[in-house]
Amino acid sequence: MPSESQPYADGRQPDQDRLPVADRLDDDHFPAYTMGRAAELVGATPAFLRALDEARLITPTRSGGGHRRYSRHQLRLAARARELVDQGTPVDAACRIVSLEDQLRQAEHANEELRRRGAGAAHGGR
Repeated sequence: MPSESQPYADGRQPDQDRLPVADRLDDDHFPAYTMGRAAELVGATPAFLRALDEARLITPTRSGGGHRRYSRHQLRLAARARELVDQGTPVDAACRIVSLEDQLRQAEHANEELRRRGAGAAHGGR
């Protein structure tokens, strides 16, 4: 089952895949970047991105030809992992840290959304 950080990991995309690519570029999870471009943007090598895939931090979508495609969200995770590795953290530990940071961000976002809904319901019921 795909996670919030890897929503297209199962190879299936939402109904948006019928939209023109230009209409999906604002989607933070749209796999728009090739391996080479992703490595360039992150400031890493393709081997580093493959290591992150092996460590299961990011799971790139595969094109019809089998080429890896990365989303902006995945690139942010990879860039954070690279920062930690550059500071001397082993790759596996960096991946775990980044994964936990991402889960915390998701939980904080969900909590904020619940608070907003609760505040809206409280004000709407008066």
